[in-house]
This record gives sequence, structure tokens and C-alpha cells, in this order.
Amino acid sequence: MNFKEEQQKRTAEINEIIDRFLPQEEGYQRKVLAAMNYSIRSGGKRIRPMLMEETFRMFGGTESLARRLCHPFMAALEMIHTYSLVHDDLPAMDDDEYRRGRKTTHIVYGEGMSILAGDGLLNLAFETAVKAYEGITGSGTGQTETMNRVTTALTILGRKAGVMGMIGGQAADILAEETDGMPEEELLYFIHEHKTAALFQSAMMIGAVLAGAGPEENKKLERAAYCIGVAFQIQDDILDATSTFEELGKPIGSDDKNRKLTFVSLKGLEESRKEVEYLSQEAIVLLKSLKHENPFLFQLIEEMVHRRR
Repeated sequence: MNFKEEQQKRTAEINEIIDRFLPQEEGYQRKVLAAMNYSIRSGGKRIRPMLMEETFRMFGGTESLARRLCHPFMAALEMIHTYSLVHDDLPAMDDDEYRRGRKTTHIVYGEGMSILAGDGLLNLAFETAVKAYEGITGSGTGQTETMNRVTTALTILGRKAGVMGMIGGQAADILAEETDGMPEEELLYFIHEHKTAALFQSAMMIGAVLAGAGPEENKKLERAAYCIGVAFQIQDDILDATSTFEELGKPIGSDDKNRKLTFVSLKGLEESRKEVEYLSQEAIVLLKSLKHENPFLFQLIEEMVHRRR
């Protein structure tokens, strides 16, 4: 298997899935709809929906079941991730002008429309996720079990994206810029766990739940996804300190400019790289202990946490 070619193929397939759930740009609200579509069509590797689909496959989910149950959640998760980036780029947050090599949404559409585009994507995400109920077929015990899976998946999505997850992490990130004297390492792990890892946990846990994984398996997945997400964020901090605009498609050094607490600023580059390696290996060991095989998923994780862009 040529991993890069396979990843590009799967990314293209995910883009097609997402496009099926995006709104038409019409009516008096067409400008905000255009801003929403501009934001989510700005590229990216679609890592979160890919993690969801690959975990779903790892636990034996079929293509038919994926179309009916998993695809709405994949699109919904990418909408949530995108809205968080739209708001993260705003002047009130990181004040970034470029993302993935393109001008950010607030530069193109203005701050007000950018805020509404983020709000729109968040609401559209849950409108999209509940479409999984429409894909439930059969009757009796099988139908009830599938409904329970979808309900559990919705609960995970709401919690991991909400104030106890991603939003809570973003709030702590802002607090870290304004307050001195807090336990920095403890706070930093909290930020990385909630702001970044929470959506990785959502992706892998939902994929497993929809395929029929049990509570003990999902507990291991939650820890593995925590390791993946924190390692991914530390690598992001490393790249912000060492990469170039041409490689990343966005300004570098923004963490330092915004006085952000990062693993690099706290521990330095060498310790940061060691932590990325340690966490990624823990994740792989946990996943292999589940006794389900998906070589593409394992390689995807390695590529994610050791990426150069």
C-alpha cells in the first residue's frame, strides 16, 4: 500500500461526503452560507473524519452502515472543527490572516459574518449528525440497538465539542494568556486535552460506537485518542516554532506573538519531541491491545504526530 496515495484518495472521498451535507448559497442568508462553505472547503487533510471512519472500519463497520450512520457524523465533526478554526482566527482570539495558504474567513467576509459562519457551522453539524437516525433500518432488538448507538454517538459529540471539551480548552487557553502564577504544566495538559484531543476522542469513540464496540473498548480508545491529540498539538507547537509559512500555509511564530503557553515555551524543543514520541507509542500500544487490525489507521497516526506541515 502506498500510504500517501491512499490517504489522498480517502481525503477526496471524505470531501465528497462533506459536500453532500453543505447548504446551497441562496436566499437573504446567502452571504453567511457562502462564508460557511468557504471555510469548510479551504482544504486540510480531514484527519478527524478519517480517524472516525478508520476506527469504524477497525471494529468491523460495513460500507453500507458507514453511508447510513457514519457519514453524517464524519461531516458533522468536520463542521465543528472548522467552526472552531473560524472563531480561533478572529481578532479577539489569535488574529490570524491566513490558514492553509488562504485568507481566513474574517478577512474575506468580515468579522460579523465570520462569527455567524462559525455559529452556522456548529448548528449545521448537529442538524447533520441527527440524519443518522434516518439511516436506521430493520425492526425489533436490532433497530433499538442501532438507535442506542446513534444516541450515544450524539452524546459523545456534544460533550467533547462543548464546554467540558473543546470550548473549555479554548477558554483555558485564553485564561493562560492573562493570568500569572497558575501551575503551567498542569494547565497546558488541560488545554491540549480539551482544546485539541477532545475532537480526536470524539472521532474515534463515535466510529467505534457506531460499529458496535463496547464500553471497555471505548475507554481504551478514549485514552489512545488523548495521547494522539496531545502529541498532535505538541507537534503543532514545534512546527510553529521551527517551520516556514510556505510549509504550513499560515503565519509562524504566532504562539510567541500571542504569548501563548506551549509545550515548546515550557520545556524546549528536545523535550517536546520526546513527549510526542512517548505519547504516540502509547497510543499505538493501546490500539493494538484491542485486537482489531487496521494498518492504515496505525500508519495514519504515525504520520499525523510526526508531520512536517
